[in-house]
Amino acid sequence: MTARDLEGRLAVVTGGASGIGAAAARLLAARGARVAVTDLAEAEAQRVAAEIGGSAWAFDVAEEEAVERAAAEIEAQEGPVDILVASAGILQRPLPPEELPMETWDRVTAVNLRGVWLCCRAFGTRMARRGAGSVVTIASIAGMRSMPLHVYSPTKAAVIEMTACLATEWGRRGVRVNAVCPGFTATPAILGAIERGERDPSAIEASAAMGRMVTPEEVAQAVAFLASDAASAITGIALPVDCGWLVRPSWNTFGELVARSN
Repeated sequence: MTARDLEGRLAVVTGGASGIGAAAARLLAARGARVAVTDLAEAEAQRVAAEIGGSAWAFDVAEEEAVERAAAEIEAQEGPVDILVASAGILQRPLPPEELPMETWDRVTAVNLRGVWLCCRAFGTRMARRGAGSVVTIASIAGMRSMPLHVYSPTKAAVIEMTACLATEWGRRGVRVNAVCPGFTATPAILGAIERGERDPSAIEASAAMGRMVTPEEVAQAVAFLASDAASAITGIALPVDCGWLVRPSWNTFGELVARSN
């Protein structure tokens, strides 16, 4: 039986129409929260919201006025927001710098960094005024290591640092801010990249200590924990959920050991 430890709380999940955001929305609802599913893809957000008995809101997280308007309207219609899961984000193809279009750089930065900031500012500021709340940002292990993702990785590194800054800013005002850093997760976006030949699933699996990819539901478990009172003394952290991807690659230097551990 799923504990309903979030009973009656209002959670906003950005990027909630698919992948990690949808998994988080479902789990938060199962644990008793009322969930506002937000996404630029309105029909998909409505589908997830209908499934979990929540509400759906469509706006672009990169647009300041749209975010502020949505924050005000959600609180006016549904009440004070207790939990924000800032999950909206987009990927990029691995490209050398000279082949990375500035249009891609600008859009990934707008969604992954500006969008997280705008949502944290809009909802987190309201929480701080009330003296209570929990914000969970979705960063990535890509923000912790070098990768050929010359805009995605820097945006995720910035989200990790932003999380720490906001945790310190709002810590004495009752708002906790934490980041979850997923590894390679079997979301529609990643699975689509694999199908297009942009990611090698065998390389992903070989690079993880557990020999597999993460599921969106596993990331959602970490999100729900950090959002709950079970994490009441935890703020400012970046929690990897990566099947051991961060610890495995350094073993590649020791070929025989790596082969023996398979």
